[in-house]
Amino acid sequence: MSFLESFGGLALALLGSGLAVGLSCVGSAKGTGIAGEAGSGLLAEQPEKSGKVMVLQLLPGTQGLYGLVVWFFCLIRIGMLNGTPDLTVQQGLQYFVACMPMALGGLLSAIAQGRVAAGSIGILAKKPNDWSKGLILCGIVEFYAILSLLASMLMLLWL
Repeated sequence: MSFLESFGGLALALLGSGLAVGLSCVGSAKGTGIAGEAGSGLLAEQPEKSGKVMVLQLLPGTQGLYGLVVWFFCLIRIGMLNGTPDLTVQQGLQYFVACMPMALGGLLSAIAQGRVAAGSIGILAKKPNDWSKGLILCGIVEFYAILSLLASMLMLLWL
């Protein structure tokens, strides 16, 4: 029996789903941290802008939620909630690959969105009436996180 056969399809599926949630959460933590650093500087001078700063800081956190959705949906699809499923290595690899768009898309888009949110906080500091322009810039990055979620969800549905 080869290493991969003894490793098992279930382990590969769980690894994929774990990476979907784990990397998305790492990206969200990094992105919200970047935005939070920028926001704390502004709030030290202008605390009345806390609501808008929190909205901008929150946006990179959505990728972690998307990763959690993919993780949970994958567990449902492989049958983890009904007992311990018996997956072939090929099936496990299919689930692993299906989770990768969210894992990588969540990680990278959350970090990028954190940087955009930090820049948007700069807009809020200098031109408070134009802060919605920064919100739109963040939304453009969010679109790609949503595409990652959609890709993973559709692949999991087709398995």
